[in-house]
Amino acid sequence: MHRHANIFNLIFEIGFTKDVMATLEDNDGKNILHLAAKLPHPNRVNIVSGAALQMQRELLWFKEVEKLVQPSFREKKNKNGQTPQELFTQEHKELLSNGESWMKNTASSCILVATIIVTVIFAMVFSVPSGNDNNRGIPTSLRDTLFQVFVISDAIALSSSSFLILVFLSILSSQNTKDDFLISLPFKLILGFSSLFISIITMMIAFIATIFLAYQDRLNWVTIHMVLLASMPTTIFVLLCCPLLREISYSTYRSRFLFKSSTTIL
Repeated sequence: MHRHANIFNLIFEIGFTKDVMATLEDNDGKNILHLAAKLPHPNRVNIVSGAALQMQRELLWFKEVEKLVQPSFREKKNKNGQTPQELFTQEHKELLSNGESWMKNTASSCILVATIIVTVIFAMVFSVPSGNDNNRGIPTSLRDTLFQVFVISDAIALSSSSFLILVFLSILSSQNTKDDFLISLPFKLILGFSSLFISIITMMIAFIATIFLAYQDRLNWVTIHMVLLASMPTTIFVLLCCPLLREISYSTYRSRFLFKSSTTIL
């Protein structure tokens, strides 16, 4: 009920005691799965940030306790006539709604950013740096290493931006259930944010390559400072969003070890 993983793991290690505890009920007819279905104190919920990740952590607790009880206890009703699943749905209704809003707002914002990137990158394809050969119509710097960097970066930025639009559109268009917050939605967020980082970084690489191609014969400190200043917003954005991506990844893939016993507990 109070969501202390270390205490839970310690009880799990005791062996026979956990089997006895799994069959106990309080005066209201609640078993331990009913207790896991209750929304804990906000201090325990706010261990992770973001309503979507909080909902994921609550689902992890409920699923783990569900493994301990006998099948009959999963459908057993308390004095209010509620099964653990029904109690969980009632208690987490607001958190689920906040999680859905957070996911959709995040997806909408990222789609807007990705659309801008696609527009810019698509326009850059038809504005080849250093111009075209008038006789053959091909870029004059076709064999230049910087031009190859520009083309590859442009292609990666365009494909990754298009991919992340599809990923976040799937979040907006699908009817998300509470179980989707466990793996499906966080996995889509990881894919989307990773694609967003790749597209922004490769877009800046394409921009820098364009600058050096256009001014390679007359590079000076003004040009170099211009490139550095143009790169600063991208660097700041990546640095600000990296903690969120790290937290989503940690909550999704490291949380599976939340209920693993260890000798340090004993």
